[in-house]
Amino acid sequence: MADKEIPQGGGFLLGPTDPETAFVPEEFSDEHKMILTTTADFVTGEIDPVSDQIEEKDHELMKKLMAQAGELGLLGSDVPEDFGGLGLDKISTACVTEEIGKSGSFAVAQGAHTGIGTLPIVYYGTKEQKEKYLPDLAAGTKIAAYCLTEAGAGSDAVGGCRTKAVLSEDGKHYIINGEKMFITNGGWAETFIVFAKIDNTDFSAFIVERGMPGVSSGAEEHKLGIKGSSTTTVILEDAQVPVENLLYERGKGATIALNVLNIGRYKLGCAAAGGAKGALETATKFAKERVQFGKSIAEFGAIQEKLARMASKIYAAETSIYRSVGLIDASLHGVDPNDPEYGGKASAAIREYAVECSIDKVLGSEVLDYVVDECVQIHGGYGYVSEYPAERYYRDARINRIFEGTNEINRMTIPGELLKRAMKGKLPLMAAGQKLLGEIMEYSPMMVELPDEPLAYEAHVAEMAKKSVIYVAGLAAQTFMQKLIHQQELLLKIADMIIEAFAMESCVIRAKKAIASLGEDKAKVYMDMTQVYMDEVMPRMMAWANECLAAMAEGDDLRTMMVGARKLLKYNPANAIAIKRAVAAKVLDKNGYPISY
Repeated sequence: MADKEIPQGGGFLLGPTDPETAFVPEEFSDEHKMILTTTADFVTGEIDPVSDQIEEKDHELMKKLMAQAGELGLLGSDVPEDFGGLGLDKISTACVTEEIGKSGSFAVAQGAHTGIGTLPIVYYGTKEQKEKYLPDLAAGTKIAAYCLTEAGAGSDAVGGCRTKAVLSEDGKHYIINGEKMFITNGGWAETFIVFAKIDNTDFSAFIVERGMPGVSSGAEEHKLGIKGSSTTTVILEDAQVPVENLLYERGKGATIALNVLNIGRYKLGCAAAGGAKGALETATKFAKERVQFGKSIAEFGAIQEKLARMASKIYAAETSIYRSVGLIDASLHGVDPNDPEYGGKASAAIREYAVECSIDKVLGSEVLDYVVDECVQIHGGYGYVSEYPAERYYRDARINRIFEGTNEINRMTIPGELLKRAMKGKLPLMAAGQKLLGEIMEYSPMMVELPDEPLAYEAHVAEMAKKSVIYVAGLAAQTFMQKLIHQQELLLKIADMIIEAFAMESCVIRAKKAIASLGEDKAKVYMDMTQVYMDEVMPRMMAWANECLAAMAEGDDLRTMMVGARKLLKYNPANAIAIKRAVAAKVLDKNGYPISY
């Protein structure tokens, strides 16, 4: 991508995407593959054998495993080499995150530590702060936690923040009082990123150590899932935090929180994709071993359909996520971690893809939920008892739709961020909408000539899906104008259309790249999963468009609007049953996800 112009965040909606600007997993370097293998070996060799002990919150075991992960470099990929890390690209971090995502509670502890716990210091710390804290965090000899959430604040973490910081009389400390809740790693972390309002006004971040006076943890929460992770309140009672532990600048806490959460969102998507692959592998193995009516249940079409849909959804999530991470990597290219302005430059690069990060979070977490649910179903009654891993997968997965901003908040972020950029003139969505509205009645899907090549029709459909987003969103903006922000139900449906348009295009691009590099025969499973995914999504796209349009007009006006939507979303269904059988055959042959690297 180095010689290509990097697409704008959200710019995928404006026209065909150059495939060369979309990273796909088939482009992993040898180093990326080595990282995947190292991480996978760590999960299967070190974590899986002690998973029952982890579920009992064995504090010493968790510390030992984190230190082992640190020795392997699995905690320091984002940390610059000068401060004890490896300073790798974001694709490398995504590789680690995906494989660790199969490890349940450990994945939550590791993810919170390496992401929202460590990255605020990586991006916003002073040289002295980085030298003091990052080596231990990269090595895993100290564990980090991120203290943002408070009782009553929920998703309004900034506006609802009640934790207060005041400067001591001698000017040497900030005295912090407040209580943070639902803090991952809260019971065993030594380093906390704490958000508080200085003088009750300036929302700011601080690096707080467990050993500082006035810092303590509450009791462990009893949770539905991820039982082996630590979740507690973190209590600050006249906590004395040295002034040099103010992170970044006074009043810039929101900048830190939002940008680090963007990274947390795509990383959560990566972990969810990895967890989904693990659940598919487990379901496949069980289906092949479970015998009913004289043969394995894997031979039944009903089970094969489940396996094919699970694999196709994982394919869409994985493909979308790595595409996004590739964009972030390209945007960060040339940004020097040792630059005093690194935090600001990195923030701008990451902030550019806030829409894509939210897409990844929603798509990954909801694909994982679907896959673990089907994993339980394939197990039947066995899936409901704790002796089988399907039960734990099911419980562990549920939190991901709440972590890193609820999926509802992320859905609101997607169209909200796009409209904000359009209003500022950063993204010409308004002009694209006006042009499309002028052309739509003249457009005829019957007049489109497609090239004679594989996936030409699917590429056309994906492009029309993107146009449908611009069409519906443009009409919504015209209808509600400044009041559109209050039409949450409509915005949620538009967000779903955006998510799926991005996912469908990502699937097509990846499949086309696979055809080019592997040949059509070896790329058939890519083509099949793309068709399976699109065949399920397109009817939903039409339903979402209709629901949105019905909220804007009625009678003849509504019928006219719906004509335009039908033209854009016209879709000829594939022989999905036959294609799913082909995908299922690959899943069974591979004993899980049908693509390997």
